[in-house]
Amino acid sequence: MKIKHSKYKNTGLLFELLVRQITADTLNGGSSPSLNILKKSFANTELGKEYRLYESLFKNKNISEGKAEITLNTILEATRKLNRSALRREKYNLINEIRKHYNINEFFRHQVPNYKGYAAFYKLIEIYNSDKLSETEAIIDNKITILECLTERPINQKKVKQDLVEEFAKYDKDLRVLTYKVMLEKFNGKYANLNKGQKEVLKEFMNSIDNTPRLKEIYNNKINEVKKVLKLQSKKVKDDATKIKLLEVVKLLKEIDKGSKINNDDLINLLQYYELTEELSKTFK
Repeated sequence: MKIKHSKYKNTGLLFELLVRQITADTLNGGSSPSLNILKKSFANTELGKEYRLYESLFKNKNISEGKAEITLNTILEATRKLNRSALRREKYNLINEIRKHYNINEFFRHQVPNYKGYAAFYKLIEIYNSDKLSETEAIIDNKITILECLTERPINQKKVKQDLVEEFAKYDKDLRVLTYKVMLEKFNGKYANLNKGQKEVLKEFMNSIDNTPRLKEIYNNKINEVKKVLKLQSKKVKDDATKIKLLEVVKLLKEIDKGSKINNDDLINLLQYYELTEELSKTFK
C-alpha cells in the first residue's frame, strides 16, 4: 500500500495554516474567523490531541539520533490511541469551516516551515494506523526525513533499516522480524524479482502476524498448494531423473503440526518453493 500526503488531512499543517491566517487577517485590520475555527476545532477534540503529538515531536531540535528515534517511535505508538473515525469526521468539518470563510486554494498557499517534516509524519501516522502492508522504503524515507529534522544533520539510511527490523521485534516474535528482513533485502536488491506468489505469501504473513493459528493455516494451505502444482508439473516432465527429484521435493513438503512453531527457515523455504513452481510453469507451459 502506498500512502500519499494530503494537506487537507494533515493536522499539524492545518493548525499552522490557521495560525498564519489569523496573523494575516489581523494585519489586514479585520477580525479573524480562523481564531474561532481554531478554538472550536482544537479544544477538547481528537484533532487537538493529534496536534499535541505533532507539537511534541517537532519541538525537539538538535537532539541526538538515539533520542530522536525514541521520541518518534513513542509518539507514533501514541497515535494508535486516537479515535480514527472521530478524527476523520473532525477534519472533514474543519475543511468545511475553512471553505465557508476563505478561498481554500488561497488558504493553502501560506508557507509553513518544515512542511516536509509535517508531510513525513502524516504519512507515518497513516502507515502505523493501517492494517494494510505498506512499502518498506516509504517507512524508511519518511523516518529519515523526520530524524534529520530533529537532529539537524544527515542520517545513516542503513542504520534506519536495521532499527526498523528491531522495532518490529518488539511487537512480536521472530516471524515479523524475518518478514521485514526479507522485505528490506528486497529493497536492497537481493529479492528484487519476487514473483506474484512470493509477494502474496509475504503479504498474507504480515497481515496475520499477530494470529499464530492463522499463520499456521496460511502456511499449510500454501504448502498444499505448492504440492499440487509440483505433482501436476511432474506429470509433464519426460526425464525420469528430474521427475524423481520433483517427487522427492513433494515428500519434503510437510504441514506444520499444532505443537510446532513457524520459524525463519519455513518462510524462506516456502518462498523458494514458489520460485521453483514458477520456473517449472515457464518450462512446461
